[in-house]
Amino acid sequence: MIAGPETDDPVWYVAYASNMSARRLQCYLEGGRPPGARRTYEGCRDPSRPTRDVALSLPGALVFAGRSSVWGGAMAFYDASTEGEVVARGYRITFGQLSDLVSQEARQPVGRDLAPAPVAGRPWVMASRVYESVLYLGDRDGSPMFCLTSHRTLATAPPSAAYLRTILAGLHEAYDWTAEEGAHYLLRARGVAPAWSEDRIAALG
Repeated sequence: MIAGPETDDPVWYVAYASNMSARRLQCYLEGGRPPGARRTYEGCRDPSRPTRDVALSLPGALVFAGRSSVWGGAMAFYDASTEGEVVARGYRITFGQLSDLVSQEARQPVGRDLAPAPVAGRPWVMASRVYESVLYLGDRDGSPMFCLTSHRTLATAPPSAAYLRTILAGLHEAYDWTAEEGAHYLLRARGVAPAWSEDRIAALG
């Protein structure tokens, strides 16, 4: 086994979809229901807001697949095995908060820290029907970075308007992108077209 961070240690949670919106992430930390969502979140043991946030870029691709019970359409996943670029937003929170965020995503009770991965460099596999893998993305400013995704084979599908609207808000916050710039980026992701056009996505912003 490899040693994992302690509860109060700082880590970076790297969001690449709806959690790029600080308002949406706040529901994981403090509890509440995001606009357009169908679920109310419990919140973390420590509801403190992130101490920092930064715009990031990851090698890989954004994919929309499956079906979200929260948003009503497909969910976004990070595919590190495909060439390309995924924009993201890193939040500096504690390992305990990250653990509680993952527990809420997996619909498990909060209050227990993530167990470390058995082998360094491999994802931490969680008991989740959706985002079952916690990926280590390297370090930034001396703290490890993690994101959530899935390694299951899921059929691509289009996301809902509410989900895309929330992602557009996060892209504007992190990158100061216009709705048109965000729509151009999102249309490149697998699963978005042909159900969505660039103009229709931009109209959501």
